[in-house]
Amino acid sequence: MALHAQRADASHLAQVAKLFDAYRGFYGQPTNLQQSQDFIAERLAQNESAIFLALDENAEALGFVQLYPSFSSIDAFRTWLLSDLFTDPAARGRGVGTLLMNTARDFALSTGAKGLVLETATDNVVAQRLYESLGYVRDTGYYTYCLDLKTS
Repeated sequence: MALHAQRADASHLAQVAKLFDAYRGFYGQPTNLQQSQDFIAERLAQNESAIFLALDENAEALGFVQLYPSFSSIDAFRTWLLSDLFTDPAARGRGVGTLLMNTARDFALSTGAKGLVLETATDNVVAQRLYESLGYVRDTGYYTYCLDLKTS
């Protein structure tokens, strides 16, 4: 299977939204394709994130990665938050995740970024193995804190 990655634009909205909705479902959110489509459409329209799709030879979207720009004040450099990575369950084991992670790395390098940061669920060992196989190192020196400003 010939895979390639491509930066998503408005013409890819339906493909990205479908995968994004499945990604949210993986993390326990109820399916809501319209909400997913609206969210992705806004990110694309406002140029607030960089989204890349993994496509097969038939231009079928098999996965996506979404990056948000950030900066490190301490290092005085741009960084990218690798916020979302998802591979369609039927395409897992075909190198989609590796392709997307490498595409994210190459994109970050092309923007002069110092690095990429990400977080994942503590029980998502499959993703953790992928990240570590690509040179990512788990940071044990910091705690992550969250303040939820939206109540359900």
